[in-house]
Amino acid sequence: MPELRKDPITGRWVIISTDRAKRPTDFVREPVKQKGGFCPFCPGNESKTPPEVLGYRSSTIGGPEAPRDTPGWRVRVVPNKFPALGIEGNLDRAPEGMFDKMNGIGAHEVVIETPEHEKTLATLPIKRVEDVIWAFRDRMIDLKKDKRFKYILIFKNHGEPAGASLEHPHSQLIALPIIPKQAIEELEGAKQYYQYKERCIFCDVIRQELEDGSRTVAENKDFVTLAPFAPRFPFETWILPKSHDSHFDNAPSQVYENFARAVQILMAKAERVLDNPSYNFVIHTSPVQDGTNDYYHWHMEFMPKLTKVAGFEWGTGFYINPTPPEEAAKFLREAPVETPAQQLVGA
Repeated sequence: MPELRKDPITGRWVIISTDRAKRPTDFVREPVKQKGGFCPFCPGNESKTPPEVLGYRSSTIGGPEAPRDTPGWRVRVVPNKFPALGIEGNLDRAPEGMFDKMNGIGAHEVVIETPEHEKTLATLPIKRVEDVIWAFRDRMIDLKKDKRFKYILIFKNHGEPAGASLEHPHSQLIALPIIPKQAIEELEGAKQYYQYKERCIFCDVIRQELEDGSRTVAENKDFVTLAPFAPRFPFETWILPKSHDSHFDNAPSQVYENFARAVQILMAKAERVLDNPSYNFVIHTSPVQDGTNDYYHWHMEFMPKLTKVAGFEWGTGFYINPTPPEEAAKFLREAPVETPAQQLVGA
């Protein structure tokens, strides 16, 4: 019989359609494949992107680093050539009758994760995955200085069905002048739970899931990877830090190292179980101008594109998920992977 499950953080309901229960091989999809052609993100084409705002470069022994906007980089961050929001100007909030509007001010940047066109986060050397995580952190810290920005979202679209227009491994960062509704729902849900129980709801989830084990996928010293109790999508998976921290950019260096390992393990397992699917991931963190708090807990959400959102979802806000999270977690947990980080997996 189908189950209705309630997300304890946002209060959102989902339908776990057990009558439609699906294994990984039951989903009709096209694995992400390289199509080739000109790539503006490949080394040698630096002039085809806006000037970089951050670059990690390797210097020759005893020599200087390669100049900006030239080959020799490990990770490169550039403004999006077609930004959703513009960096210059004032917000100029204004009414239009009963409506509200403001200028589209923000920052939209692309993190080019590697010079190697055919690599993925699952196949890069682990130190290069760490570089990507540090680039996220460094850009977030820099953009927080701009008081116009209220929220910074880091996300990745992998594969055309997930919204990626370029094949080269990259992720994105958008700084917003408002806090998104979905972030507000999480923040408010977490705050209400804390006011009632004086505990972080994410910390309680981690504690319970580690004790139960049926929805855990992997863990290392600092992170647990799990399928949430009420996932919107089949094989939706979260990575959460075991130690409470409300802001992604606050963590000590060893935490970022283990986060990179957790990300790589999850991506490698997903590639193996789901045959290199298109996916999105997002990093949820506290608003940038807020101080640290005891109720919110930053985390990453991974969502492979295996089903489509249709009329029922748009009309109700409910999601129908044909794969119970316990089954998804089992498939991912038991998947053998070959990565530089695999020895740090706890499951």
